[in-house]
Amino acid sequence: MLSRLLTTIATGALALGSLPAAAQTAPAAAPTPAPAPLKDADPALWVVKDADTTIYMLGTVHVLKPGLGWFDEAVKNAFDMSGEMVVEVIQPEDQQAAAKAMMPLAIDPDGPPLTEKLPEARRAPYAAALASLGLPPAAFDQFEPWYASVLLGLLPLTKAGYDPASGVEMQLAAAAKATNKPVIALEGFEEQLGFFDTMPEADQTGLLVSTIDGFDEIEATLDRMVDEWAAGNPDALAEEMNAQLGEMPNVQKILLTDRNDRWADWIRTRLQKPGTVFMAVGAGHLSGKGSVQDALSKRGIRTERVEY
Repeated sequence: MLSRLLTTIATGALALGSLPAAAQTAPAAAPTPAPAPLKDADPALWVVKDADTTIYMLGTVHVLKPGLGWFDEAVKNAFDMSGEMVVEVIQPEDQQAAAKAMMPLAIDPDGPPLTEKLPEARRAPYAAALASLGLPPAAFDQFEPWYASVLLGLLPLTKAGYDPASGVEMQLAAAAKATNKPVIALEGFEEQLGFFDTMPEADQTGLLVSTIDGFDEIEATLDRMVDEWAAGNPDALAEEMNAQLGEMPNVQKILLTDRNDRWADWIRTRLQKPGTVFMAVGAGHLSGKGSVQDALSKRGIRTERVEY
């Protein structure tokens, strides 16, 4: 199960209101209780700098349950000191335009039904997973395997109380808007969708199979990863990620290491321009072998952990 990777795109779908009607009929989350005191979270923060440029790097979680107090202390100070914010992608404000861009990539109009693309042994567990969400067996049959994997991975999380509105990116976007801080995207919206859509069908199906196999543990897995993130423990997070991706090297290359290399090139170029930058990308990109830090090291650029 690739909860963090899959929610990268699914978060955008949910936030933009562009999930298909079948998915939107899934059972709603329980009513939100009265606000409780924030639980302290201290996610890992790194910095890259030279004589006249400072770039802070925060690993994010795209969906969170309400109640984590992470936007304070060193993270808030770094954000406040920065003249611009850099994120993976800027979600379009026009929901209809976003859905129009997404759905042609998510739908397979000419291929066989999705269920027929699955290995025989996974079809019954897949149907059971859909049934647990209140969906019929054919609910996702029109979708590409990557998009079905995204939906199947996200819907139980929203049912459990995870919410993109509480996720790091949306909170940072709101803070940037409130302070008129410029926001720059490393990737375009359609470009990010394309990483999934252009993936070979075997890899897409592998993602879906992985999600089916780990369906019953989706919430527990993300709970554990959020705890590791909140504790500022990137090594444990990397171990979790590597365990999930170890048998899918091409997926790892497409979704993580190739992008990390490009982002390291962006940082190297940005260091040539004075200023202070706050960079926020998925936490999996800033942990483990092949991380952005590793890519920077290969380019002779040193990264330091900010202690707080």
